[in-house]
Amino acid sequence: MRTGEVDAIAVALGQTVVEARPLAGGFSHETCLLTLADGDRVVVRLGGPDPGIEAAVMTRARAHVPVPQVLCVVPAASEGVRPAMVIEYVAGTPLGDVLAAGEDCMTELGAEVGRVIAAVGAVTFDRPGFFADKELAVREMPPWSRQLPEMAAACMDAVPEERLDPSARRAWAALCTAHAPALAAIDGHARLVHADANPKNILVTPVGGGWRVDAVLDWEFSFSGCPYADAANMTRFSDDYPPHFTDGFRSGVAGYRPEGLPRVSDWAYLGHVLDMFALSDLVTRPPGHPVADQAARRIRQWIADGVPAAPG
Repeated sequence: MRTGEVDAIAVALGQTVVEARPLAGGFSHETCLLTLADGDRVVVRLGGPDPGIEAAVMTRARAHVPVPQVLCVVPAASEGVRPAMVIEYVAGTPLGDVLAAGEDCMTELGAEVGRVIAAVGAVTFDRPGFFADKELAVREMPPWSRQLPEMAAACMDAVPEERLDPSARRAWAALCTAHAPALAAIDGHARLVHADANPKNILVTPVGGGWRVDAVLDWEFSFSGCPYADAANMTRFSDDYPPHFTDGFRSGVAGYRPEGLPRVSDWAYLGHVLDMFALSDLVTRPPGHPVADQAARRIRQWIADGVPAAPG
């Protein structure tokens, strides 16, 4: 974190920053924990796209799910000083650490996380698409069912040869094309999608023999669309989780339906088809990227076994 950035945040908060410590989190951000002169701690996220959009999304989502309060947005003051968003510090344990430890009550934990992730979809917009500004206006775009074949083909052209061989790239593009028409059923959904729902972005705490979700973090990729995408995102690499957690998560998602969202029996399948966008993009990362390599293994599995939960 640069001196000019610390100074700009101190002015915005009206307090001296006495310590800045880097934190993990955010694909395109630097995240730091700041200690202020009065002893309070806040979290600052620097860089990336317009923080005003993410701040507005967090404010809307906060009415339905646990999200840190946005304290202020600090624009880029000069060259070399990145824009920043300052949010409250929330205590809690990253869900990934809890899953790695294999603690008790995994079914209950999964169910609570599933309920919270499903509740993100309670926020509605006028149409599906990506946010254009901090007012959360949504840009017009073609329907997802038309976008997937073209997007998957373009991504396969950019995949490093050592990650997926030409035969696998062709097979994946064909699989995406075959399943894309199913998305016509949810093309019109215009609800908030976190788009990066995974264990590193969720803080939890054990309470009274169960679990509480303290915060859902990192809303930088959020958009208006179908909430089934978040459920699929969360279970993308579920082989790494305790099985009872995954069972509980699916039950939690299935048991909570935001008002006005039609109930469909194949929500899990539709979520996996939506996740084909993310899997296609992930494998374009440079060689040696561990998450991209993990996504490639999932792609090869789906080529061999089919898209999970597919009808018939």
